[in-house]
Amino acid sequence: MRLYWLLCLPLLVLVISILGAVGSLVTYLPLDSLWQALQDPETLFALRMSLATSVLAVLLALLLGVPSGYLLARYAFPGKALVETLLDLPMVTPPLVAGMGLLFFLGQAGVGGQVLSQFGVSLLFSPAGVVLAQTYVASALVVRSARAAFLAVDVDYARVANTLGMSPGWALLLVEIPLAARGLATAAVLGWARALGEFGATLMLAGATRMYTETLPMAVFLNIASGETGIAVACALVLLSLAFVLLLLLRLLATPAGDESDDHLAGRS
Repeated sequence: MRLYWLLCLPLLVLVISILGAVGSLVTYLPLDSLWQALQDPETLFALRMSLATSVLAVLLALLLGVPSGYLLARYAFPGKALVETLLDLPMVTPPLVAGMGLLFFLGQAGVGGQVLSQFGVSLLFSPAGVVLAQTYVASALVVRSARAAFLAVDVDYARVANTLGMSPGWALLLVEIPLAARGLATAAVLGWARALGEFGATLMLAGATRMYTETLPMAVFLNIASGETGIAVACALVLLSLAFVLLLLLRLLATPAGDESDDHLAGRS
């Protein structure tokens, strides 16, 4: 019992710090001022921009990440460990550094920028840059989660489908992906949450232009910098609300076995 209370102390510190930060945001503005800030055209624009770009970004991340995760889960190839390390790099690289690298790569002097300029395409300092930054940071989470989802599926199911005459491609689509659906849904939610909260790489690639490349995190930054704390708080609360919904969704996607084991351990303690 003494150990139980000793363990409760750090948990209590964490809970109080989180409640303090969230509570301070919620109570910072009077309700009428908060309502006006939530209805401000800039807040609504930032919300629409964040939702549109993050949904597109997570779709692109799934398009790239699910096949990549399957390849990493099912096949061995030379340099696989190095590839996996590179794919994890965006998760540990500061977003500003990642954005700076992409800016140099896609700028006029960069290799990527020179190739795109041949087709008259420019991605920087535009909503397309927002999508690119969000896709970059979300893809690492999607690849890792998709790989784990496919690893959790017994490969024998696909082998049985192959022996029944189903091609590997159809076995993937009709057998393995449905069996990995819960894990892939988790990958999508994680990627979406990461894309919604992206700021550093977006700032480097898309710039901080009001009512043009202004996502919710960008709106918080711009309005805090200019002293418009009302809109900044409103956008921060919208972000927190979206994050709460996504976290709740993740809990709903969690495996029942894990929840039961947690309850069982809690009962024993």
